[in-house]
Amino acid sequence: MATIKKMISLDEEIAKELEIVAEALHTTQKEIVERALDFYFDYTDSVVADKILDDMKEGKIRTFTQDEAYKILGIEDECK
Repeated sequence: MATIKKMISLDEEIAKELEIVAEALHTTQKEIVERALDFYFDYTDSVVADKILDDMKEGKIRTFTQDEAYKILGIEDECK
C-alpha cells in the first residue's frame, strides 16, 4: 500500500500522550496513529451501518429487490 504524507495539528496534551504511548510500546507515533485510526474506522463502520438501518426502517432510504435492481440497471439475470 502506498504511503501518503498528511500534516496534522494535535492538542499539546494529546501530542504528549502520543509520545509517551509510542515510547512505552517501543513503536513509532505513526504506528500508534494508524492503529488508532483503524480502530476508530472499524467503530464508525458499525455506527454508519446502524444509521443506514434506522433510515431504512423510517423509509428514508428505499431498497430494491434483486429483480427490481436488475430491471432498473438493464441487466439480465442469468441465473433464471
